[in-house]
Amino acid sequence: MIRIKVAVLISGRGSNLKALIDYAKNNQCNFDIKLVVSNKEDAKGLQLAKENNIKSLVINHKKYSTRREFEQEIDRNLTDNNCQLICLAGFMRILSEFFIDKWQGKIINIHPSLLPAFKGENAVKDAIDYGVKIAGCTTHLVDLEVDCGKILMQESVVVQENDDYESLAAKILEKEHQILPISLNNLCKGLSWL
Repeated sequence: MIRIKVAVLISGRGSNLKALIDYAKNNQCNFDIKLVVSNKEDAKGLQLAKENNIKSLVINHKKYSTRREFEQEIDRNLTDNNCQLICLAGFMRILSEFFIDKWQGKIINIHPSLLPAFKGENAVKDAIDYGVKIAGCTTHLVDLEVDCGKILMQESVVVQENDDYESLAAKILEKEHQILPISLNNLCKGLSWL
């Protein structure tokens, strides 16, 4: 079986990266993680990549004068490493039209809400503030509007009376770890022509 070469972009602890790495060890998996890119030097996910012998690098957005220059550097590294698909796993940067157009249909993201509800970086807090009884997470393709691309999978969690931000975020994250690898794998099946 030919596996799709995936780059995972991160900004933090890498718990979704770990779920992807664990899933990729399955013989029936349709992807290989070829590269991990972080925009932050202290991202704990970089150590996880190292421990699993996955090439990783830091491309610090603060070292570039424009977003386009930053994204061109990411794109160059993805191309140099023959990456065919991008998985955003806690990558806390909004991508520009230049980058999204170049990778159209080949960028997957995980978001901690049942889209189209609660877009943006405060989704869990917004869900609690709104008083929802059901929350969850969504995998989707990335397009020009933030948290708005084609939905691939969703998983829900019940919001209990005593849930606060931390407890609800933890429940949602557990579901993210389940659906992100499956969504990526299913997407790679559909891209087997690459």
